[in-house]
Amino acid sequence: MSASRLIGLAAGIGLLLALGLFLYASSWHPSNRAFPIQGVDVSHHQGRIDWKRIKRQGVDFAYLKATEGADHRDTMFTANLKASAAAGIPRGAYHFFTLCRSGADQAANFIAAVPRNRRLLPPAVDLEFGGNCGARPDRVALLRELDIFLKRVEAHAGKQAILYITREFDAAYRVSEAIDRPLWLRRLARRPDYGARPWALWQASNVRRLRGIGGRVDWNVVAPGCDFLARREACPPPRDGQRSPT
Repeated sequence: MSASRLIGLAAGIGLLLALGLFLYASSWHPSNRAFPIQGVDVSHHQGRIDWKRIKRQGVDFAYLKATEGADHRDTMFTANLKASAAAGIPRGAYHFFTLCRSGADQAANFIAAVPRNRRLLPPAVDLEFGGNCGARPDRVALLRELDIFLKRVEAHAGKQAILYITREFDAAYRVSEAIDRPLWLRRLARRPDYGARPWALWQASNVRRLRGIGGRVDWNVVAPGCDFLARREACPPPRDGQRSPT
């Protein structure tokens, strides 16, 4: 076989392997037996969603982006909130916390956008550097503004918020150590191994594909034994030195 044919054969095999890996990654999710409650988090990036269709594919709950910073509101939040309710999917709202605006201003934005509805899942706050502004306040300042945000949002919602924190953000500010709230941690394909206490939610994939959603979507699971949907609140941190399941 000539060198050119060998090169072509190798390239073809490489493409097939890449396609297989892509197809596997886009359909993979943690075991339903280990994690009976699984769901999505979405924003305007997913466009229009067929909520009834995705419910039939194992979406047990959804978190919908509502706001970002002090003045941005997700253009699909209201539509997603109504459509997910019509499909019978338990849903909650989340806020992307910017490091460039005060906690009070950000809380006001969230409260104005999200209706006071006790049937909603606990509000969540997204704490990460990706997509954030360039400011890097010191830890004391960040925790102060975050505390203001949480107190106002929780008073509005009537329940404790959830902290979505990436590894890099928690390493920089040690938020999970300072603020006792249920944790929503991100680690693709492998269970999170950071945070000051066991997690309540795990973001396991950001490339899941579902019929009824254009493009990729984030996929999340609830910690085993956590009756998240029935309680309408995230499970409290385990006591007596309990550890996250491995």
